[in-house]
Amino acid sequence: MKQTELHLSTADRIVLDGFRGKGVHPAREVNRAHLLMALDDGVAEATICQVLGLGRTALWRTRAAYRQGGLEFALHDEARPGQPRKYQTNEEAEVVALVCSAPPSGHKRWTIRLLTAAACERPGLANISRETVRLMLKKTTASLGAS
Repeated sequence: MKQTELHLSTADRIVLDGFRGKGVHPAREVNRAHLLMALDDGVAEATICQVLGLGRTALWRTRAAYRQGGLEFALHDEARPGQPRKYQTNEEAEVVALVCSAPPSGHKRWTIRLLTAAACERPGLANISRETVRLMLKKTTASLGAS
């Protein structure tokens, strides 16, 4: 494996020493700090991978991230966007309004299944699932009990 040099600045070395020695950090970030320090010390890439239990691509990506964006970019993961919300606050308000209304005839109170069936009849909520209704209600202080 070809060794590529990496030289940390004095300030980055001080930050990494503190990062490795103090505080609580995710294991991935601590491994990256160890990796950067080892590369700066001239330790062979194969040895770093073996000792830290990392793959070569993790080593290459961390080194490239340091060169591209500096220490913070190399240590920390970027925020992931996650799945976009399927239902906006208007739809959530409709479900909560259903809970606040009178239950269907023949029933004493709303259940999640009754709410799901009633919500499916509304425009924009045709494919809403029982679990989605449950999670919407969990975010509020609405009670399914008799009002």
